[in-house]
Amino acid sequence: MKTDKDKTISCPIYYDGDSISGQVTIRVRDGKRVTHDGIKVEFIGSIDLFYDRGHHHEFLSLSQDLAAPGDLRQAQTFDFFFKNVEKQYESYHGINVKLRYFVRVTVSRRLAEVTKDKDIWVHSYRMPPDSNNAIKMEVGIEDCLHIEFEYNKSKYHLKDVIVGKIYFLLVRIKIKHMELSIIRRETTGSPPNQYNESETITKFEIMDGAPVRGETIPIRLFLGGFDLTPTFREVNKKFSVRYYLNLVLVDEENRRYFKQQEITIFRIPEN
Repeated sequence: MKTDKDKTISCPIYYDGDSISGQVTIRVRDGKRVTHDGIKVEFIGSIDLFYDRGHHHEFLSLSQDLAAPGDLRQAQTFDFFFKNVEKQYESYHGINVKLRYFVRVTVSRRLAEVTKDKDIWVHSYRMPPDSNNAIKMEVGIEDCLHIEFEYNKSKYHLKDVIVGKIYFLLVRIKIKHMELSIIRRETTGSPPNQYNESETITKFEIMDGAPVRGETIPIRLFLGGFDLTPTFREVNKKFSVRYYLNLVLVDEENRRYFKQQEITIFRIPEN
């Protein structure tokens, strides 16, 4: 995962229903005595929105006491165990929103608490409904251009392949090239404080040169090499992440014609 400073760190992956367990070791400097008002460990799920900095929207909070008030004179190790934790959302780090899970240890002291966070990453399998219809659409400019395009289905897993065809039924403008792109659209907040950010994940040129009437262009786009997430809709009523296939035609005068179609992306268990 990327940190706020654009560094990349590794963290363990957990799934919905997995228990969260581990050990906390607290050390004191030079054998000095440290008086505390208790030590606790928490497991927290929170959503941070860029326009609402300073506010963490916690949707999950579990807590366990590790030690009663007392003194620390030497290093101590404590075990913790949160059993079969429901993690209803998948971890996500986007442009305007971050959904994270982390373990927090707090040593309570009269003057200032000492805290330490450790992130984990959560994957979840939310299979879409069984229906997975092919996508068929038309793009046309009256008396100038008429094309049909179809994709084999509307829902894809993260390692899937998009297979499709484009049919040219009428071509009276000179098309220079055509490309297919995958766009991720992140929506955060709600009106009037709603923000949309779109980013192009990849561009895939599917034709270079002018087609003729009756021509068919095949499409085959492998998703496994791209940094995709599943589709998220109204996560905790805070944000959504949707994906679109964007077909763009450019003519010799650099005019652009495009058509967008939403697709659903989901995660399947890896072997």
